[in-house]
Amino acid sequence: MAKTELILSFCLLSSFALLASAASTFSVEGRVYCDTCRAGFETNITEYISGAKVKVECTHFSTGKVEHSNEGVTGANGFYHVEVVDDHEEEICEAVLVESPVADCKEIPDGRHRAQVVLAANTGITSNVRFANSLGFLRDEALPYCEKLLREYYGIGEEV
Repeated sequence: MAKTELILSFCLLSSFALLASAASTFSVEGRVYCDTCRAGFETNITEYISGAKVKVECTHFSTGKVEHSNEGVTGANGFYHVEVVDDHEEEICEAVLVESPVADCKEIPDGRHRAQVVLAANTGITSNVRFANSLGFLRDEALPYCEKLLREYYGIGEEV
């Protein structure tokens, strides 16, 4: 009986070691939009961009050197998912806008062009899927309806 328990313990410890050494794969998911009102946030007339390029970039904490970069493209309704291999515990990882296929919506604004994601295994998060905040390009000119829409959002009447 003691031999069986010893063999079972050895097998169990070996399998834990094997799992710990296996490379983690994370899926970073998010959405890319065109800020049709140049409001700095999504509205109910926001247009989501298919075919936009995004990247997930991981920069080392102390050196500031980019340690990992992987690109992806948005599909239907602006959704993307980018696979990232390995644990990036010593790095700051972000989903970043790269390029828009929409001719009048290519401007990359400060603030909504990158979203931080944690790509480390020992965070207490059980899933390897990480969700990034939406990323937005700015339309060249706001749509005509935007002024009225934003007034409604902020509760401002017709008279200012």
